[in-house]
Amino acid sequence: MGKAAVVKAFREIRAALAVLLAEVDGCGTEPFSVADPLAGLADGCLDVLAGVREVEAGVAGLKAKAAVGYAESAGAVTGAGVPVVAQEMAVAAEVGCVLALGPRAASSFLGTSYAVVNSLPRTLAALQAGLISWGHAVVMADEAASLDAAGAAALEAHFLDPDAPDPVRGCAVGELPAHRFRANARSWRERHHGESIEKRHAKSVADRRVEYRQDRDGMAWLGAFLPADQAAAGWNRLTAISRGAQGPGETRTLTQLRADTFAGAILGGGSVAADGIAGGAGHAAGHGPGSGPGTRTNDGVRDGAGTGDEADLPRSPIRAQVLVTVPVFSLLGLTDEPAVLDGYGPIPPSMARQLVANGAGSFYRVFVDPRDGAPLEIGRTSYRVGKAMRNWLRMRDGKCPFPGCSNSSLDTEADHILAWADGGTTGISNLGQPCPKHHRLRHTTGWKPTPASKTDPPGWTSPAGRHYHSEHQDWEPTKWPPGFVDHDRTAPELERAEPRPPQRVPFSVADLSRIDYSLAEACLDRILHPPSA
Repeated sequence: MGKAAVVKAFREIRAALAVLLAEVDGCGTEPFSVADPLAGLADGCLDVLAGVREVEAGVAGLKAKAAVGYAESAGAVTGAGVPVVAQEMAVAAEVGCVLALGPRAASSFLGTSYAVVNSLPRTLAALQAGLISWGHAVVMADEAASLDAAGAAALEAHFLDPDAPDPVRGCAVGELPAHRFRANARSWRERHHGESIEKRHAKSVADRRVEYRQDRDGMAWLGAFLPADQAAAGWNRLTAISRGAQGPGETRTLTQLRADTFAGAILGGGSVAADGIAGGAGHAAGHGPGSGPGTRTNDGVRDGAGTGDEADLPRSPIRAQVLVTVPVFSLLGLTDEPAVLDGYGPIPPSMARQLVANGAGSFYRVFVDPRDGAPLEIGRTSYRVGKAMRNWLRMRDGKCPFPGCSNSSLDTEADHILAWADGGTTGISNLGQPCPKHHRLRHTTGWKPTPASKTDPPGWTSPAGRHYHSEHQDWEPTKWPPGFVDHDRTAPELERAEPRPPQRVPFSVADLSRIDYSLAEACLDRILHPPSA
């Protein structure tokens, strides 16, 4: 068939597009609904959108295979006489011209296509089936690039194989926007990379820098590549100070206030009236979510981090909270399991220990299920959501639970799913924490949250009656120190075995000298010597 078959297939595709366009325009052969044509058309347009998403994914898979097929065929035709680099440039140039892409975009597309077609079979299959988008495939290729073959296969299986030993929790990958999938895939990669996160961080921290980029209309970009704890603390501090400046007489948006606060701080001469609020540079002292038995710290940001002219900057009394969840064995230096910084993801355990040692004023003892890392239930009988429960919600949800929203848990508002006036209780299973935007959406439109549980945030039902799942925290089972407990032995083996003596925890880590270990030891005692039934 050859070219004739290709021409015929595309002719049929164009004919199908014409039919769909007529349906969307309300000019189809029959209405979507005779009883209510307008409502039927609205629902029909949503059906078309859902179908287009699947078809676009299949077309993206086809495009990737066609690009790889061309590259391999062209290379074979050219022969071995052409230098490899020159051949790659020639192929990228041809593909770029056909797809109207620039050289860099064409090379990037070819690189991702090679990875998906030749190294990521589950990703290609999901793409061709319309289960994920090309954006998801790009994320998978990016995160798998630094993993070996076994690691890349495990990454694919975790997110794309529902029968895997540790499948992803919550909604399917294809139901997440690609940017949210990138956050989850990055977190998985950080925990499972063959090289220790401590070593990788030590290499990356040497690349810290500030970048300046010109833009149009008299504007420019100024950004910094920093260790995650400093960047997160700075962002949360900017947000807290900017929120504090909002009021009836303030016309600037939160986004504008952040920019003015940032400019005032680095220039050293801002004011509320003119340039915004100038605040001292912040440094994190508290921190984010992990797996296993954990010690959660909750504290503010220290003023005056760093050296230089910060003494001349106005000080703000606002303390921007940051949470970190540190697996207790990692906190004590017995394992290298990453901690998790709220709103960011996995961080090196040494960074978490330093954050705790340098300013954590309080600890929240959190027991989690060692089988999957999920937190346990707590509850209250009053309407008011207390501080401990708010922190628990933050650990359960990680961010605003509305699909696709990336607002971190520091920017959310506790909300009863079933209203208190209607008999709803103030317990974890009846609480959500939407961001202000989606909190308003819930109470001013037909969008409604669905029931939550102690470990799962609420989903959402749209005004059209369609249900959308929330993104769930991707907890993992506890990583135990070798030989520390009997978690790897069966019940019959435990019955026959001699009891092991209690094991003491070493406290020789220098940067932990300021930590009160009473809560951590209590947590370990609970694990090693559980109370009898």
